[in-house]
Amino acid sequence: MNRNSSGIAYGVGAYIIWGLLPLYWRWLDRASAFEILANRAVWSLMVCILFLAYQKQLRRTFSLVKNARTFSLLALTSLLLSMNWGIYIWSVSVDRVVEAALGYYITPLVAVSFGVLVLKEKLRRLQIISIVLAAIGVMILTLTYGHIPLIALGLAFSWSSYSLIKKRLNAGALETLSIETLVSFLPSLTFLIVLMGKKEAEFGQDVGFSLALASAGLFTVAPLLLFNAATTRLPLTITGLLQYITPSIMFLIGIIVFHEPLPVSKLIGFLFIWVALGLLGRDLYKSGRSVDQGIG
Repeated sequence: MNRNSSGIAYGVGAYIIWGLLPLYWRWLDRASAFEILANRAVWSLMVCILFLAYQKQLRRTFSLVKNARTFSLLALTSLLLSMNWGIYIWSVSVDRVVEAALGYYITPLVAVSFGVLVLKEKLRRLQIISIVLAAIGVMILTLTYGHIPLIALGLAFSWSSYSLIKKRLNAGALETLSIETLVSFLPSLTFLIVLMGKKEAEFGQDVGFSLALASAGLFTVAPLLLFNAATTRLPLTITGLLQYITPSIMFLIGIIVFHEPLPVSKLIGFLFIWVALGLLGRDLYKSGRSVDQGIG
């Protein structure tokens, strides 16, 4: 398998796992969203430490902790990541997976907007058209829902903000995730201890379900490592296009598996989003080919 083929395999694997996670969160719905989130943070750190030890990167990761600026930024990304995880898990528990899928559909468009507003990047014509169409789609969905789609916007803005800061840090995915989970470890562990002390925790009630909760750490770290492997092998344009696998799977799960309603008015709103993404994808592909041809 050549480098590009393996990169696509890693990327598709990561996005499929992320897309299927609503089924996993629903399987854990005996526990509250907050207990699942706390377990995810605690066990993610355990998994990260194992991977770091295997790759002999513990010392290099510790150096990030000693850098005050880097550590403070990672504390902020830890908060953003916890917000993103929490909103995602909660959306499944309240049967709003389709709205969560919308959030991950509009994330690339929010990221493009951040590029213009924060990084002072210039928009091309197709990108401008994409953002306008997406804005129309979100307005239609807002009218359909009868309220602002806060789940979708919360997911999009928390992940885009997280990605922006991580881009500026330019550090390894596993090392930075380890620090982020370290920051959230004590609050999460304290919450679990209090919950268990009040006998309100599902963790510890039976071995099978406790192991299922603990496996949240693996389901957090594994797709991120696959994603990191993909980004080192593929052009950014390809990884950018692959990311639409996740919300597409989530959308189908919400409609087919969880039987969430999809009236025509909502479908029209999603159509605007899909057309916007199609135009954005075309623009990214064309710009990526131009760069590749220029390098060649």
